[in-house]
Amino acid sequence: MNNCNLKIRNNRGFTLIEALIAFFILSVGMLGIASLQAISLKAGKTSVYSSVAMMKVDEILESMRANPNALATYQGAGDMQSCWDSTVCTETELAESDVYWWKENLKAGLPSTAAGVVRVTAATAPSKMATVEITLSWEERNKTAGGNAYVEKSFKTTAHICTEIPC
Repeated sequence: MNNCNLKIRNNRGFTLIEALIAFFILSVGMLGIASLQAISLKAGKTSVYSSVAMMKVDEILESMRANPNALATYQGAGDMQSCWDSTVCTETELAESDVYWWKENLKAGLPSTAAGVVRVTAATAPSKMATVEITLSWEERNKTAGGNAYVEKSFKTTAHICTEIPC
């Protein structure tokens, strides 16, 4: 028997163990990647909701800036659409309509639990700047808690709107 054949015969099966260990290490790595994928999907959904909330707040603020004489109406409005078939709306009707459609549109981009609150503090002389505070809140599934647990999320901003021109 030649010395070379003896070495080959003693190494049989060693490559199978190496392959099994490599497969195990690869499996653990793939499980880690799958876990990271799930976490990134949840973080992505949360960031989408935050972006939508920011856009919706900007939307109502721009409506308020376009209709500064009815700022107080924006605070309590939202239950009905006042300017449905009217060709000319009063400033108050326009404010009620703006808030109604804004609250309806919140449901399209945020979870169904989304709610918006508008608070207006009137300008005090000599200032002509009213303070507007808008808060959006919604619930998201808490995947770390498991089951049907939810976590409360919110977005709040404060802006100043000029009520008279020149400001």
